[in-house]
Amino acid sequence: MMDDPPALARQAVPQASPKAIPAAGALVFPAASFADVAPVSAYDMILRVPGFSLERGQSVRGLAGSGGNVLIDGRPPVTKSDAIDEILKRIPAATVDRIELLRGGGADLAAEGRSVVANVVLKRTSGFRGAVMLGNFFGYDGGAYPGLRLEGRWRWADGRSAELSQIYGAGLSYEYGDGARVRYGRDGAPALASDVEADGVGAKIWTFGGFETPIVGGRLRLNGALMFTPGEVEIYDRFRGSDGLEYEKDDLRRRQVEAGARFNRGFSGGIDLEAALLQQWGRNTTRVAFSGPGVARDFDLRRDTRESVARALVRRTATKALTLELGGEFALNDLDSRTDLVVNGAPRPVPAANVHVQERRGELRAGASWRMDPSLTLDAGLRYEVSRITSAGDVALGKSLAYAKPRLALTWTPARGWQVRARAEREVGQLKFDDFVASPQVASTGNVLSGNPDLAPEQAWVGEVAVERRVLDKGAAVVTFRRAELRNVIDRIPILSDRGVALADAPGNLAGGRKTELALSLTTPIDLRGLRRAQIRGEAVWRWSDVLDPLTGRRRDISGLHPVDWEVHFTQELPQAKARWGLDVTGGSRERYFRLSEVETRKLTPSVTLFTEWRPRAQTIVSVEAQGLTSHHVQRIREVYVGPRSQARRDYVDVRRLRWGGAVYVRVRRVFGRGGS
Repeated sequence: MMDDPPALARQAVPQASPKAIPAAGALVFPAASFADVAPVSAYDMILRVPGFSLERGQSVRGLAGSGGNVLIDGRPPVTKSDAIDEILKRIPAATVDRIELLRGGGADLAAEGRSVVANVVLKRTSGFRGAVMLGNFFGYDGGAYPGLRLEGRWRWADGRSAELSQIYGAGLSYEYGDGARVRYGRDGAPALASDVEADGVGAKIWTFGGFETPIVGGRLRLNGALMFTPGEVEIYDRFRGSDGLEYEKDDLRRRQVEAGARFNRGFSGGIDLEAALLQQWGRNTTRVAFSGPGVARDFDLRRDTRESVARALVRRTATKALTLELGGEFALNDLDSRTDLVVNGAPRPVPAANVHVQERRGELRAGASWRMDPSLTLDAGLRYEVSRITSAGDVALGKSLAYAKPRLALTWTPARGWQVRARAEREVGQLKFDDFVASPQVASTGNVLSGNPDLAPEQAWVGEVAVERRVLDKGAAVVTFRRAELRNVIDRIPILSDRGVALADAPGNLAGGRKTELALSLTTPIDLRGLRRAQIRGEAVWRWSDVLDPLTGRRRDISGLHPVDWEVHFTQELPQAKARWGLDVTGGSRERYFRLSEVETRKLTPSVTLFTEWRPRAQTIVSVEAQGLTSHHVQRIREVYVGPRSQARRDYVDVRRLRWGGAVYVRVRRVFGRGGS
């Protein structure tokens, strides 16, 4: 895709990490300390803060929990379409005064309970800064996919500011490629072999904008987004030894429109008021056409969503050691979904195919942060959520839900460079509208994966302990242990007829379960002979889960959960050459889905990207990335049963292994203007 690589694939950090200065419980990184790596934007600076991992936020309804772990001038952005990395890319490095790293105490209130938060503090100077980036994505298929990115940011002496970003571009998906498929029969012998050619192409036509101004003693910010994201997948599966062919064509269209507003004002007595409004409209259409020997299936899904959110928050700094918070949020969400399935020219019913779902949800919250002494901070909070969900159409229902969500967090700094963070919290997940509608996989596999509006949110009592060891001007290491006792786990459950016969499967609630996570984050410089000004940054998360399978009655993992994720990033600065280079390694992954008559396993092998950046002039950057240097394989294994899995009568195992051939991404970026310098 024409864009800077996502955060997951660009976490490399040079050795010259900015020197951190402890101040009022935060670590402060002045803008001058990033000068030796010549950052272009706030995004470049954030990725170079030791011990910090950028999070883009969660895809949830409402504003609570939807933002990432970065604040701008102490405020979270009031947007959900405009990801935090996109916002940071539009902020020129020359306009950044400093970056504050909030850990533990105070961070909980600042960004929805996150224990580590970065705050980008901007200068108050006027002027204009802009950038133009031209790029080309050269795919393994021989195709070239050009793109363009335009950015501009204006600041005026009276405190007003504006920003605009326009992105055009396309690229290939690494989840597809060429390879082979083998189907093994009941006796384990190959029963079918074929050659697969699969291509996935996606595009971006995105516009983001914002305007901020002083008003009635406070500040008002307006922002908007218009996003068109089309995509296409085409798969040819040719049987060996015959003229048999399976063909699949997926046509994907996504449109999002968003408008948001936020007003902030400070009052005497240490009182700060924040009010926000957000409105979103979305339309997703998915059309899948599948044909094979003796069968043709056509799937058509249109999903329209609307969301309206209003939020208010009052925070009071009672003393230097005590901060109080009180607020509330109301959200109204609508989903209209229409699904059509045609098999061999005849319409086929799909459970919960056509539904209208409406959700009204309100939440009240109260919290406090108390610095008991310079080394010990206690954060406490309570949220109470009530909601009403109604569904009409194929599934008619109405239900009310209410949950209390307490949170307690303790931060202890026993010595310089050491910090221990612990928390206990009741988490209540949010129902996903994707679980309310049918899945397009029915077209390619023939298995009916229904939607289910009659779901309860997943709940968990979570305990977490994190230990951080930091060398302020060199690096950091963090070890985190997390344990969750789960209730109403959302997974796949069978849909039964009146006679108890399993007809299909759909999202549903399992009684309970457990999940354990161990995470390790490490940032360390390398200063060896022949390898100067380099740094390695890595992250790894191991997960263990346990739920009761509703079909077999045996314990198993939660569907879709990765047992392990890891990534390693190396970067070296070459100041004499005005360049830098590095390697990004993203580890392989595995996820497994347990369905009515099938167990599907998806595997990705590790991926390696080699990149280099050259600055022929101070405001010009030429970047080249070689993606997929190793053999990056995508494997799908389908274990298909005759009837429900509980009968243990396996019919066949279908194994498809595709190799993504890699790509070369070239781009030239030119920065202009002097605003903020």
